[in-house]
Amino acid sequence: MQRFIYLFIGLPLILALSNCGEKSNKLSHDALQKEVQDWLDTYNLTWQKYLIDAAEMQWLVNTYIVEGDTITSRKAEEAEEVMARFTGSKENIEHAKDYLKQKDKLTQLQVKQLETILYMAGNSPETAGDVVKERIKAETAQTSKLFGFTFKIKGKEVTTNDIDRILRESNNLNERLTAWKASKEVGPGLKEGLINLQRLRNQCVQALDYPDFFTYQASDYGYSSDELMQVCHNMIQDVWPLYRELHTWARYTLAEKYKQPVPDMLPAHWLPNRWGQEWADMITVDGINLDDSLKTKTAEWIVKEAEKFYVSLGFDQLPASFYEKSSLYPLPANADHKKNNHASAWHMDNDKDVRSLMSIEPNTNWWETTLHELGHIYYYITYSNPDVPIILRGGANRAYHEAMGSLMGLASMQKPFLQHLGLVPKDVQTNDTLLMLREALNYIVLIPWSAGVMTEFEYDLYAKQLPQEQFNQRWWELVKKYQGIVPPENRDETYCDAATKTHINDDPAQYYDYAMSNVLLFQFHLYISKHILNQSPTATNYYGNKDIGDFLKKLMKPGASVNWEKHLQQTIGEGMSAQGMVSYFDPLMTWLKKQNQGRTYTLPEKPF
Repeated sequence: MQRFIYLFIGLPLILALSNCGEKSNKLSHDALQKEVQDWLDTYNLTWQKYLIDAAEMQWLVNTYIVEGDTITSRKAEEAEEVMARFTGSKENIEHAKDYLKQKDKLTQLQVKQLETILYMAGNSPETAGDVVKERIKAETAQTSKLFGFTFKIKGKEVTTNDIDRILRESNNLNERLTAWKASKEVGPGLKEGLINLQRLRNQCVQALDYPDFFTYQASDYGYSSDELMQVCHNMIQDVWPLYRELHTWARYTLAEKYKQPVPDMLPAHWLPNRWGQEWADMITVDGINLDDSLKTKTAEWIVKEAEKFYVSLGFDQLPASFYEKSSLYPLPANADHKKNNHASAWHMDNDKDVRSLMSIEPNTNWWETTLHELGHIYYYITYSNPDVPIILRGGANRAYHEAMGSLMGLASMQKPFLQHLGLVPKDVQTNDTLLMLREALNYIVLIPWSAGVMTEFEYDLYAKQLPQEQFNQRWWELVKKYQGIVPPENRDETYCDAATKTHINDDPAQYYDYAMSNVLLFQFHLYISKHILNQSPTATNYYGNKDIGDFLKKLMKPGASVNWEKHLQQTIGEGMSAQGMVSYFDPLMTWLKKQNQGRTYTLPEKPF
């Protein structure tokens, strides 16, 4: 699963505005709306200026990491401090609150902006004083430490791509164990930083009366923390019967592969992903071997082909600046710096400057990832229109953004689509059940990890003030409970395995976005297959269909200017539900039950 940078980070200068207290209470509707609009216009332009400054520095921090360089990180901190002083300024907060007291006199779009201004202020309120500055410094240091880390196997420096390749391809359990352990070595050095961030993030939002940072993040959906946890539990409950079948199948399949006794729980190093968050690389479907087709291509070809796909749907070509300013490919071996290797899409100015940070290689994983990241890029471009104010240029909710990216990742791996592009032969014979299994090992397997492990760990971390001496213990308790995975060796509190996941450090307390996005993407995909393509949802070809492009633009164009639940209902005629995802995999469920006849199930029938 890929992450995109969602720069609603705070950034200072107080708007010089009129006294709006008692004076505005006496204004007519029209006069009040004009005063508010003038204030909002000034706020949007000022916010954008600071966004650009901060985004440019964060881009440098993530794309040009030099050991021992403290100047760049300090400049990044300063840019964010400036924006934080602006978004969190007492004057701006008071203006927004005062205007909202008369929201019945304002337009819906004005109210939405004022509420967004207060939400952004919650992460960096001036009343928190030096805590905000300290938090920004701590976050920058944590990012630099995470992505400046030198991974090694047997004393030799390796990249995360190298580690991932071993976990995808090696049948040697000793080699796999060594690679898995190497991937966790970054954790101990991040523990003190995480302890510090736990305190600082909570203190920042508490200054605006949020009880904790997790609750603050949940409020962006209109949920309390308890409501959000229930939404997550509901998603897990919906997919649990299928996940339980997949878990049983995986235990027996991998035991046979590695010639080992069948374990009760899956050893973490047996799986093809460092965190066990998706298992699709467990299987290769005969006839669908993109690595063979793509090894003759270049990384540049993958990006251009992905762009052609979006253009075929009716989107514009990417701006030239995308290629000029992005960092799309691995650094050369002799590079004098490092970069963040986690794929992400960036909206630098909430307008025309869109970029992506990737390390593309010509293989199946990067093919799907590139389609995914460009989904974010085209979402940015589509909602950057005059009807959407700058501060509302985001997803209808955060999960919408991931849903757009993941939807295109799903579409990019379906057989008719691949045949259309000539990446698999027209007459290819495939086992369609295994194709569906591969999809489930991606999309279903992600739900207990994202809505369960990641979400509950960060809920405990912030809302329950998880003690530092329980970080690793709690992490592995949750991994076992929700994923049925156990570590291959004792992992005591000298480790901090949660912090090896980038989101814990630099995209905190919102990983449930990915679970929601998987639910939404299947709702979108089923709508497209049924109402636009009239094709089986398991065998679609989006390529060249302008009606699909129009549907996607309808989803994308309003950005965050609309209520996400109403927007979903109006667009596809239903609310958010995992039932669409479950129904998609009904044929696979039948197949898995037959495969698992006579086998021992070790996960409970119900997760709660």
